Amino acid sequence: MPLAPAFITRAPHDLAAWTALFDHRALPVLAATAETLEELRASEDAVDAHLLTDALGGDPLMTLKLLAHVAQVRRGREGSDTETLTEALVMLGIAPFFRAFGPQPTVEDRLAGRPDALAGFRRVLRRSRRAARFAIAFAVHRMDHDAAVIHEAALLHDFAELLLWLQAPALALAIQQRQHDDPALRSAIVQREVLHIELGALEHALMQAWHLPALLVQMTDGQATHALTPQVRNVQLAIRVARHSALGWDDAALPDDVTDVADLLNLAPDAAGRLLREIDSD
Repeated sequence: MPLAPAFITRAPHDLAAWTALFDHRALPVLAATAETLEELRASEDAVDAHLLTDALGGDPLMTLKLLAHVAQVRRGREGSDTETLTEALVMLGIAPFFRAFGPQPTVEDRLAGRPDALAGFRRVLRRSRRAARFAIAFAVHRMDHDAAVIHEAALLHDFAELLLWLQAPALALAIQQRQHDDPALRSAIVQREVLHIELGALEHALMQAWHLPALLVQMTDGQATHALTPQVRNVQLAIRVARHSALGWDDAALPDDVTDVADLLNLAPDAAGRLLREIDSD
């Protein structure tokens, strides 16, 4: 397994240079994920794809590692993409999975000396998990057959921001400080000023470089205006609600979010608002 790179302290000047800095094989995972993997490894014969999905599915970086690994294994073969963790694990097989993924480096070890960066990472992780929870609840309400992919798309939507806290904590903190000093400053503007790129573009480039499933790439494309399908709207609205309600339900943007969720789910606005709070309280 490749060694974790040194922290990035100066921003590369273009998207290609940023993309080249990341290797999915070297990504750390959450300490809880690494611990669970070792527990399951000890009873490998009793493990199946669904059990592993339940154990890994809340960790966006482990999800990325597995999907990228399977895409690499399958490269050049005919057949549809493995769009979900369960499909990827079934295709790969349990024994080959454990051979490919030995003891994992952890986020907590990576940022052991940077508690400020670890706190930033955890804020993004919490937001991603809430977005995934909203997304799958919307998808189930809509009876969407791709609910599992929709859940993954929302969970992975901000993975480039997670990578920034992991690999370039000083730059991530600089962005955080700029936005703290000027709350009206748009994220895209400060990202271009500090990083020379937008994180959404980096995310899209990495997903393509790692040959992730086309449907997943489409659903996570924050700039998608073409083919704005109900699935893409589902993911985008889940992310919006998670962002705007991160500090409570009083954000001025939330009434518009509730109206759009009501339209997506064919509900009255009051019912949509109650549903969002119920989802968040689960």
